[in-house]
Amino acid sequence: MANTNLHKSRNIKNDEFYTQYYDIEKEINSYLEYNPNVFKNKVVLCPCDDPEWSNFTRYFAQNFEKLKLKKLISTSFAFASKGIKGKYIITTFERKNKNFNKKKVEVKGKNFTLVKDINGDNKINIEDLDYQYLDGDGDFRSGEVTKLRDEADIIVTNPPFSLFREFLNWIIEGEKQFLIIGNKNCITYKEIFQLIIKNKIWLGCNFPNEFLLPDGKITEQVKGLTRWFTNIGHGRRHQKTPLMSKEDNLRFNKKMKGKKDYDKYSNYEAIEVPFANAIPSNYKGEMGVPITFLDKYNPEQFKIIGSNLTHGTPMSEIAKKGTYAQGGPSFYTNNGNGTFKRIYTRILIKHRNKKSK
Repeated sequence: MANTNLHKSRNIKNDEFYTQYYDIEKEINSYLEYNPNVFKNKVVLCPCDDPEWSNFTRYFAQNFEKLKLKKLISTSFAFASKGIKGKYIITTFERKNKNFNKKKVEVKGKNFTLVKDINGDNKINIEDLDYQYLDGDGDFRSGEVTKLRDEADIIVTNPPFSLFREFLNWIIEGEKQFLIIGNKNCITYKEIFQLIIKNKIWLGCNFPNEFLLPDGKITEQVKGLTRWFTNIGHGRRHQKTPLMSKEDNLRFNKKMKGKKDYDKYSNYEAIEVPFANAIPSNYKGEMGVPITFLDKYNPEQFKIIGSNLTHGTPMSEIAKKGTYAQGGPSFYTNNGNGTFKRIYTRILIKHRNKKSK
């Protein structure tokens, strides 16, 4: 395994993590189970992609007829196919294509399209994929790639982690459906969390497990560090999480062992729920839960109020004097001896009811 850490990718700009085919297939199947026609007659765009290195184009090309796609478009960034040492690798796919141009291959992006059977074998698959060189380098922010975005119905890819916010804004601006991969810390970005509150974006169904590097090596295990982000409906989003009452959690939940009651924040009117599986079914007020709650979030069961990251009011204004410290909008619980324990990222939620809908 390569000695590569996803946490460092934003600093070293080593953003080329190629998603495994089975991770893509597993995730897509979750949406097909919920809606078999989710891709029917749709134009799918895979920007930041190259079928010789990335499996997104490969998956949609091989399943073009099964998904009943109207068109598949993929764009590659001119410099993304350079190896770790910066040397461009010309692939067999490129060399055998009639449009191959040695002068353009390293500096121009490519536009791959799949619409119909070209080779006459009565099937539409990756063998019918062709490409043209773009005028520019294939940056998703360019005018020509943005034009392709406007043509598409659904955008699916693994964008560079360092550009995730900008890439998501680019999609939202185009008002497109999407399924993309990002670092789980993206959840804490204020603008992204606001989209989650408004139910304009949510987490996918599964966890990408491993990624390939341009040199063919597999990264360290990253399960838990990355997430699928989407605005496409899936069944897990509507599954109701089974919960115990407050009393039963205190009696039977092993993670709540030793507690006589749930802690209350000293600087906000809510209880502290340290684990997502300890949410009490019969508590009517606001509750602070860890961000892992979003993996179980059902908008029909819970309402997201906000978070200590996005509350917007300084702690000095909403907290009692002496119950907060400078350095950020964190929640605090009283330790009972005049000291206060700082609680980090928490999402504020309430149970859904007729009044809170």
